[in-house]
Amino acid sequence: MANPVALSRLLQLVSPMLPVGAYSYSQGLEWAIESGEVKDLESATLWICEVLEIYQLRFELPVIKRLYLAWQQGDIDATEEWDVFYHAGRDTAEALLETEQMGYSLRRLINELESLPVDFVSAVNALEEPSFVTLYAGLAQEWDIPLEDALHGYAWAWLENQTSVVMKAVPLGQVAGQKILLSLGEVLPALIQQVIAIE
Repeated sequence: MANPVALSRLLQLVSPMLPVGAYSYSQGLEWAIESGEVKDLESATLWICEVLEIYQLRFELPVIKRLYLAWQQGDIDATEEWDVFYHAGRDTAEALLETEQMGYSLRRLINELESLPVDFVSAVNALEEPSFVTLYAGLAQEWDIPLEDALHGYAWAWLENQTSVVMKAVPLGQVAGQKILLSLGEVLPALIQQVIAIE
């Protein structure tokens, strides 16, 4: 039987209120705006969609899937291996710093949440500079959030953050932001199924 509070926990985990600083990173989108590559609703939607389908689909979400399964199986060695793999896949110093800072903040939060099991917290603390995605996957699994929902929630939070960046930096209005979310939100279910199907 599914955990009745899993949805609430997922919404908490992907909320902008989670104190990890995700909102302060644009992942290259601000550069695209400054260079003129992204300048309106159409170009913003195209840019975000391409990053979603190239980077999120082919790297970040599959790694989260593997991390989730490693946590689920209690395989700390596999968790560490995929964490190292994710670190190595960050293509700039800024991207590496981002995941380390957010991982540090999420680990600090995990240590302050008294409801989490001691063995999980100990496993988290045994990791050396864990990435945010490693701890996201672990906490999602610990809170009984189904894998598919954890992936969908992560992708949605990323999409929402990117949309927020273009709304503020282009700038685009709130209606344009909602159009991006409506359009690309329709892509997510099929994208998550592709991630689930990856061997």
